[in-house]
Amino acid sequence: MTVCAIEPEAGHEGGAGRAGCAITADGCYAARLAPAGDSFVPERWTLDGPEPYAVRLPGGGPGEPCAEVQPLSDGRVLVRRPAGGRHTFSLLYPTGPGTGELPLGTVACPDEDTRLRLLPPAPGGERAYALAVGPRSTAVWLVAGGAFGLQQLAEVPGRCSGGAWLDREGRMLALDREMGGRSKAVVVDLGRGGEMSPLLQIADGSDDRVLLADPDSGLLLIRSDAPSPGQDRLGWGVLGSTLPVRFPRCLRLADCTVTPFAVQPGQLLTPERCAVALRVDGALGSWIGVWRPAERRVDHFPAPAGWLAGSGLWTAEGELRLPYSTGAVPCGVAVLRVPGQERRRAGLDVRPPGEPARPARSGERAAPAAPSGSGPAADGGAPSPNGPADEEQLPYCSGDMTDFLLTPHAASTGHGGSGASSAPRPVPLQQAPLGRLVTK
Repeated sequence: MTVCAIEPEAGHEGGAGRAGCAITADGCYAARLAPAGDSFVPERWTLDGPEPYAVRLPGGGPGEPCAEVQPLSDGRVLVRRPAGGRHTFSLLYPTGPGTGELPLGTVACPDEDTRLRLLPPAPGGERAYALAVGPRSTAVWLVAGGAFGLQQLAEVPGRCSGGAWLDREGRMLALDREMGGRSKAVVVDLGRGGEMSPLLQIADGSDDRVLLADPDSGLLLIRSDAPSPGQDRLGWGVLGSTLPVRFPRCLRLADCTVTPFAVQPGQLLTPERCAVALRVDGALGSWIGVWRPAERRVDHFPAPAGWLAGSGLWTAEGELRLPYSTGAVPCGVAVLRVPGQERRRAGLDVRPPGEPARPARSGERAAPAAPSGSGPAADGGAPSPNGPADEEQLPYCSGDMTDFLLTPHAASTGHGGSGASSAPRPVPLQQAPLGRLVTK
């Protein structure tokens, strides 16, 4: 048995790069490539017990370095090993003092320009998917959990990046497709042979990408240069809603890169109340931002020492769990309370496994100073239905997708038997007719 002997690959998208570890959608397990001397070894974290703990899973043979790892809901860890245009997939699991390994198969990428990577952990945690990006098309592969081994499920014209799951079944996948020099988000229906339809088209000449999606509320976090051509902006919208996409000015932090990495689940019909965790990278380092669409400010918090940057998971109760690793605490989870929670104080609660929470001390390290424009608005209130003055609004998308989605959810009669139609309301993604997103 040997450990993985190469450094984890650099981030494959623009922005802050790859997260420090991958976490299952239910938050029970995480996996990362942990440093082990001059090499790296797969490591599984168990997060659903009374305290987190890590198990290292050295496996493979000489000359078989690992490039990516991803946990499944049963505790096994998927590993990808590239070698000479081929990518081998296996499942690792602890077996007493050793490591068990189940080979799954190989995906061949004969074109040297083809890049293969794992997609974010799928809902349910029983399957895993990969994206093979070629010069003219992109293939979606099922690499773990299939009944017939590795399977190519879809081929999308153009070069695709990103990857966000739009439902709890792991069927509807949002990808950012580059065609004709522009990137537009599309939906790929993996349950219907990879049928594709447009998802986000704000302007003909803009680059419109989906960063995160929350299946409960339908909240979408997007990045687009539509409001300021040539300059990407963070914005938000609601899938299946007639509301426009909005680009809050508080998310424009001078000389900083802002990347959303987690959305609070369980906020049914209230996407504007979802807390969004932001990774902020600036000259002073990396720290945590917390923002809600209903508020016109970003709250800044110091990242815990050893934070696996870009990794974290919200609970429905409003706690942000941040994995970290230091020499003293090789496997720890810091808990960030959302400001405004009445049951517990706001702030970062960092403690080693088994150690009780302690109150904040006056000498603790403060978060880096918030850039201008990130503080609360003068009135401190939530945005009005017509949109606040500090938000730019643009149409949600071109084409008929929005109207097509909303038709089944618009009320047909008003109160008191007037017969007037009421305005459509935001539709939670789990209730929207997702199967009809695809053009037949």
